[in-house]
Amino acid sequence: MQTNIQTDRVRDRTTDRTTDRVRDGQALDIARRPTADPLFRLVAYALESAHDRHPATVWSAPHAFHLGSPRLVAAAGWPVAAAAAPRDDGLVRLSSLAHPAQSCELPLTGPPPPHPDWAARTYALLRTMARAGYGRGGIDLHIHSTLTTAVGLSSAEPLECAVALAVADLHSGGARPRPPRGRLAALAEAAAPDGDEALRSAVLFARPGRALLLGDSRPRRIRFDPAEHGARLMLLVTRGGTEDTGRAVDSARRAGATASWWPGLQPGRSALVLLPQARLTDVRTAVAEEFRSRGRPVPRLLNITVAGAARHED
Repeated sequence: MQTNIQTDRVRDRTTDRTTDRVRDGQALDIARRPTADPLFRLVAYALESAHDRHPATVWSAPHAFHLGSPRLVAAAGWPVAAAAAPRDDGLVRLSSLAHPAQSCELPLTGPPPPHPDWAARTYALLRTMARAGYGRGGIDLHIHSTLTTAVGLSSAEPLECAVALAVADLHSGGARPRPPRGRLAALAEAAAPDGDEALRSAVLFARPGRALLLGDSRPRRIRFDPAEHGARLMLLVTRGGTEDTGRAVDSARRAGATASWWPGLQPGRSALVLLPQARLTDVRTAVAEEFRSRGRPVPRLLNITVAGAARHED
């Protein structure tokens, strides 16, 4: 698999560094650390509230998107976060801010019991990693996404990567080697073969202001920073189907957007548009007027920064 071959050449050694406190099995009081990333503080506190545990590691992983090609991808500055603490009884306890009434406790071995739909992908990944020798003792895990699925960016790949990196963090230490990111990508693919391998690569190996071009050999990073050229990259989100999205894009192009494309492999309820900074107000106004005139809900425009790969809080 391509990601395996490229692992050591594109991994981020800085963000992959496991903290001494995690290696020693100590908890991190991130929730009360004023200098910590607010998102990390939020999920750390949520883990404490849900499972009465301080996290031993907290990771964030960016949403990712295609740039008009199946093999050209980049990361967005809207992450998914995971806070985790190890267990030794072979159980996983999963919770999510988006599903506060659907926390669950599940075994890592034996027939999978019934579980909430939102936890299915995470549970499959944890069982796959346990079979491969990572996190067999179990885990308490809390997850949160800064975007909902309604915006049209896939949350599956950043969620998988954040969870896999958290499990790898808990697994490493002492004589146990840290699994490389390419190995984690392969495990995520084994757990969810229907996932987007290119998006996983962006989540794990992206750089700020760079797009990742994947091919048969070593991937290349291509400069892609709209702000350098006085431009904005926006996610145009509608509340209808592809017809609404197409109409919104047409309005944005007429008002000054210079490029547009689908963020995933298939058309959906959102599109990415590139526009000069000076045309942002014109584009917003044109799209809003187009939809109000038809009695349709006005689409949203979300700013997208071209972000770096998954990282952890020390």
